[in-house]
Amino acid sequence: MIWQVTSPWSPLVAPLIFALLLQAPFSHPSTITQPNFVLLLADDLGIGDVGCYGNDTIRTPNIDGLAKEGVKLTQHIAAAPLCTPSRAAFLTGRYPLRSGKWHQGVNCESRNDHCHHPLKHGFDYFYGMPFTLISDCQTTETPEMDRAFRRKLWISTQMIGLITLTAVLGRLTGLISVHWRTLTCLAVFSLLFFISWFSSYGFVRYWNCIMMRNHGITEQPMVTDRTTSLILRESISFIERNKHKPFLLFLSFLHSHTPLLTTEKFLGRSRHGLYGDNVEEMDWMVGQVLDAIDKEGLRETTLVYFASDHGGWLERQEGGRQLGGWNGIYKGGKAMGGWEGGIRVPGIFRWPGVLPAGTVIDEPTSLMDIYPTVVHLAGGEVPQDRVMDGRDLLPLLRGAAAHSEHEFLFHYCGVHLHAVRWHQKDTGAVWKAHYMTPIFSPPGAGACYDRGVCQCFGEGVAHHEPPLLFELSQDPSEAKPLSADTEPFFDTVIRKIGRAVEEHRRTLTPVPEQLSVSNVVWKPWLQPCCGTFPFCWCDKEGDNKLADL
Repeated sequence: MIWQVTSPWSPLVAPLIFALLLQAPFSHPSTITQPNFVLLLADDLGIGDVGCYGNDTIRTPNIDGLAKEGVKLTQHIAAAPLCTPSRAAFLTGRYPLRSGKWHQGVNCESRNDHCHHPLKHGFDYFYGMPFTLISDCQTTETPEMDRAFRRKLWISTQMIGLITLTAVLGRLTGLISVHWRTLTCLAVFSLLFFISWFSSYGFVRYWNCIMMRNHGITEQPMVTDRTTSLILRESISFIERNKHKPFLLFLSFLHSHTPLLTTEKFLGRSRHGLYGDNVEEMDWMVGQVLDAIDKEGLRETTLVYFASDHGGWLERQEGGRQLGGWNGIYKGGKAMGGWEGGIRVPGIFRWPGVLPAGTVIDEPTSLMDIYPTVVHLAGGEVPQDRVMDGRDLLPLLRGAAAHSEHEFLFHYCGVHLHAVRWHQKDTGAVWKAHYMTPIFSPPGAGACYDRGVCQCFGEGVAHHEPPLLFELSQDPSEAKPLSADTEPFFDTVIRKIGRAVEEHRRTLTPVPEQLSVSNVVWKPWLQPCCGTFPFCWCDKEGDNKLADL
């Protein structure tokens, strides 16, 4: 049984990586007993927020315990948003799977076709949020989507109204020939857009903040006070039900993404405000899942993996409160292209009796590696008809290999290549060349505070020719860019990386852009709705509690 329970968006890549696990013919590995898999993914957790990575002010004893009992990766890199989708093939295996934290969308042509739903892509069970978690979901927080959404909808309404008015005036004056039936359709269309704009006031939480179980909506809007307990309950129940057969549980946390949903039990406990409280609650949840594994006698037969999809979101602030994470000594944060703070994340594996406890590996690895690693251990085969960016980590984790198989890693912001990492294995050097970097604002700041998020291209980035070059093993903070005057091998390194970029680009397969204008425009007819649109509301979890009483 393979199962995922989760929250919202994780950047589009994580669900794709885990969905890839599902479509190969599986057989038992010949040398190692097939384990269960428990994959734990935090959302926007900074590498500097975890005790085993150097934080001594936020309490994370359960995550730290995983590192003590397993293998800690110090150069674990978040997956590039471009590379994985452009090479993905959704795989289906013999395991049933429950999926959460999806963020791949739900519908294509109608409200109920569910073409993008996890159950249509290899998963057998789903509990979680189909969309992203936004501040609108928490009634006590300042809405972040309402303003932008209403502004776009109002502009669209104005444009359609102007077109309709122009057509009517042209018809009345005889300047253009338009059938009255066409004018009537335009007028009705304008009215519908106006109604949508008007009804959007207060409805965003109902439309976006949804919890689903399989194909059915269980809460609309989600009741945030109980979301954490429900996700944890589902995860533990799954382990208990499937302890006698192989399973994969993918638990993708709402923590530590804003609006930082935190139960009352953990409020005010940390030294770092709401964000610290939220991280400490997530650590507690990790502990509860690990306790369930131990209780069912699965400790020795379960591979546990913990990571984060991004580094901390530095710009996320409100009223003097820092709502994003801390990335330690590393420069930058989430959505900043190739800067290390946004892409170097926690990475921990535990498998007692197979992986040596207390091991620290300082080699470049990637979230993309979890796919071939799990497929190998489950007895499957990765596709051979395309380039796979991930590598099987088992030899490295067990100590059978001294170095990571990664020579180059490519760091994208959207579809734009920002930086490239070269692991020079014979010397141990880790070079990184930045072709583009975001322009921080205000000037001199360490993030894009004026915009709220850095841009990937255009006027928001600086282009570098020659590229900015750093040697990360000597300068992990990327504080001192090298030049031909300070580094004798500067030109050699730049040429080597440049050739790797050319080869890499030849392996990419063009695919439709998921974030195109036509895809991001809100389409009311695709909106999942528990009720009669736009009056979407239900609380089946609450109804179940009443039934139990």
